[in-house]
Amino acid sequence: MTPTLADRSQRAVLGRILTSPWLLVAIVLLSFYWQLGAVPLYDLDEGAFTEATREMLASGNFITPHKDGEPRYDKPVLIYWLQAASTQAFGFNELALRLPSAIAATLWVLAVWGFVRERLDRESAVVAGLVMALSLQVSIIAKGAVADAVLNLFIALAFFEIYRYYLDPDPATNRRFVLRAFLWMGLGFLTKGPVAVFFPVVVSLLFFGSQRALGRWAQAAFSSKGWLVFVAVALPWYLAVYLDDGPGFFRSFFLEHNAGRFGDAMHGHAGFPGYYLVMLPIILLPFTGWFLRLLPGLRAAWSDPLERFLWIWFGTVFVFFSFSGTKLPHYLLYGATPVFILMAKHRDLLKGRWLAFAAPLVFLGLLVALPGVVGLAESQADRAHEVAMFQEARGLLGFDYRLAMLAGLAAMIGLLLWSRPPLWQRLVLAGVIQTLVVYGVLVPRVFEVMQAPVKEAGLLARELDLPTVAYRTSMPSFSVYRDAVTPNRPPLPGELVFLRVDKLDALAADVPGLQQDLVYRRGPVALVRMGRVQP
Repeated sequence: MTPTLADRSQRAVLGRILTSPWLLVAIVLLSFYWQLGAVPLYDLDEGAFTEATREMLASGNFITPHKDGEPRYDKPVLIYWLQAASTQAFGFNELALRLPSAIAATLWVLAVWGFVRERLDRESAVVAGLVMALSLQVSIIAKGAVADAVLNLFIALAFFEIYRYYLDPDPATNRRFVLRAFLWMGLGFLTKGPVAVFFPVVVSLLFFGSQRALGRWAQAAFSSKGWLVFVAVALPWYLAVYLDDGPGFFRSFFLEHNAGRFGDAMHGHAGFPGYYLVMLPIILLPFTGWFLRLLPGLRAAWSDPLERFLWIWFGTVFVFFSFSGTKLPHYLLYGATPVFILMAKHRDLLKGRWLAFAAPLVFLGLLVALPGVVGLAESQADRAHEVAMFQEARGLLGFDYRLAMLAGLAAMIGLLLWSRPPLWQRLVLAGVIQTLVVYGVLVPRVFEVMQAPVKEAGLLARELDLPTVAYRTSMPSFSVYRDAVTPNRPPLPGELVFLRVDKLDALAADVPGLQQDLVYRRGPVALVRMGRVQP
């Protein structure tokens, strides 16, 4: 059917709205800042990062991070410094602890917008920013008190400088790109270590090699001034942590948490062959079909230097982590930035509405079915803490939840059937619906079930002000809310014990001479006070 004048006018108006920088600002505020401090910290990750920040502030040791009194060698120091600065300015609370991630994600969007505007056009720059800000996994790390948004910012900035260097063959003017790339890699090295250097170096080697420009790559990669910038940024803290704590950080961080993660599964995150083939569609929701539409044009893209660079960037990250022993969804985000740019550049290629909307419709359909899934899981669960969580969840997934999810699904179906706007415009609107549903309805309920009891237990333990231990339970956000180190060991008489409810029998067997007085129990966790059994 030939579009009418009214149809074309409507498309033009919607197109102007969806390529407005002001809309991008609004979407960033919605996706990254809305509900930022509304839910408790989640365990294990947020709890571990923020407890290390709390102990840093309490002890005055800003060199070696500690968690529950023990050195925390998982990550370098920059994220703790940023969280500490934020809490000093805005108070020690969830919003302040997550704010550095939200700001980093905002700067990441800004960097993408600036690069795409420079290399393509203003409209594509806005679309790339919208797709990025509304993608499910990006919004998750933007709202998390963890290091990933900060790291992705520095990785993206380093890659953009590498491509700018490629475009400028004049040594008199391209030096600034090299120095800035080393600056961003140095800051990334302070955020999460070697990954911030590994991917820029390997991807740039592959790209420059494919362009028969290895000489230029070597000039940049072995730039003495560039490495001087890197060392000036990264070395002082690494030297300071060695002087403060000895070689422990280097053995644990570089050997266990870097080399070890690639060779073996850590913390049970083994994944399976093809793990990222499954996770990539989820990470990119609701834009999965948009990405799949790019794949047939991969061979043609090879003739364009920018697209070649972007595909090598994404492909290197995807292949590397597919062979890694430890697999986590957010690892793919190191290679997601080029995907957002490619989708924006080729947004008009998306034609099949079922390809475009299949993934978000399935996702919303699963959320509609969640109450039934929880009921089935409860009937099959055999561990006390799982049964308690499912019972708690069932009470929160009632009529209002079902109504909200059905409304979201109906709106998504409406976008599928709305034939006037181009599909990419409808998918951006689908991203808004997804954000409202996930962070307005789903996440508050998930955190109420899994983390609100931990927060309540921590605040109660702080109020009781008794010697407190954790027993065979690793939920460091408890220490954050308790505002004190909580050692993990069997209790002594008179001590308060924080534990998962499935550990209560083991506690009784481990300390048979003590009786348990239940102080608090909700969902998966409990607080008990230990007293001697009266003769």
